[in-house]
Parts: sequence; structure tokens; C-alpha cells
Amino acid sequence: MIQLNSNHLLYLVTAAQWTVLLSLIAFAGGALVGLPIALMRVSKVAALRLVASAYIQLIQGTPLLIVLFLSYFGLGIMGYKLAPLVAAGVALTLYAAAFLGEIWRGCIEAVPRTQWEASDCLGLNRFQQYAYVVLPQAMRIAIPPTVGFMVQIVKNTSLASVIGFVELARAGQIVNNSTFEPFVIFVVVGAIYFVLCYPLSLAARALERKTNAGR
Repeated sequence: MIQLNSNHLLYLVTAAQWTVLLSLIAFAGGALVGLPIALMRVSKVAALRLVASAYIQLIQGTPLLIVLFLSYFGLGIMGYKLAPLVAAGVALTLYAAAFLGEIWRGCIEAVPRTQWEASDCLGLNRFQQYAYVVLPQAMRIAIPPTVGFMVQIVKNTSLASVIGFVELARAGQIVNNSTFEPFVIFVVVGAIYFVLCYPLSLAARALERKTNAGR
């Protein structure tokens, strides 16, 4: 029987680097799209609130697996063939944006109403209210849940294997097909995921305690 060796471990570690890269792409893209979504959700314009709410409900109500299929196979059928990394990045960006937008919307609304009223009294326009008063306070509130959500992004990258992207979970399957040692292989894969996610979980809890203490 073929035993797990250093080459297999190196392959898994390399795949873990792709998992980290995909996670960073998803988080960065999700943040860029999620912030406008959050601002639309708290807008005074009803149409913007409706569009943002519809987007969030659509993405959160659709399995990520379906979003991945649509971004890779669906766009491919339409003539827009994307590389697996790009398709996975697009799908996870859409997914992350919906959740981050809702998280940040809650954080914006958590800023005390007196802060809004005080900025109104100072004669600040809507942009100045957000830039100088609301968003700095909302960002402080948002750090713990945002860091915590990053754990979900890392774990959900495992679904990218269905469109041919070789991340950590898919690499584990490939190594298992050559070694036939599923218990050992997936214990190692699980340990690597733990190493990636546990520090983020600790950071989220520590930041949450610090934020609550600050209040």
C-alpha cells in the first residue's frame, strides 16, 4: 500500500496556499461590493433599499454550490468561459458581498441615533455624516463579526472543487485516490483547515470582547 509521504504533504500545503488566495480574493471582492450594498440598505431612497435587499435575499437564499455552477458552467454556455479560479472568485465574491453587506448594515444601524442627530446639527451632508461620523464608529463595531465571517469564507472555498479548482479539499481527494488512506489524508486536511481558521476564530472572539469592554 502506498503511504503518505512528503510529496503528498507538500501537495496539500501548496493547495492550502490556493485556498488562502481564493479566500483573499473572495473577501476583498466581497468587501468592495458589500460596502455599497450596506449603504444602499440604509439609504433614504426606497428603490436602492429594495435593490440591495433583493440582492441579499437572492444570494443568501441560493446555495453557494448553485452560484458556483452558474458562474462557471452558466457563463461558459453563454460564451464567457472563465478559468476555475476566476469563476470561483466571482461566485465567492457575490456570496461574501451579500453577507458582509448585511453584517455591515447592522453595524451602521448600531451607531447611536444621537450621533446622526449631532451630525445633522453640525450641518454635515450625507457623505460627510458617513465619512466623518458614522462609518468610523461602524467599522469598530464591524471588526469582530467581519473577522468571524472570514472563517466561513475559508471553509466554503472547499466547494470550488466542483468546478475543477484544486484547493485544499480537492487536493485531499486527489491524494487519497493515489494512497487509499482516507482517514489519514482527511485528518491532515482537517488539521490544515484548523490551522487556517482557528487563529481567525480566536481573533474574532478577542476583538468582540475588546469591543464590548470599550462600550
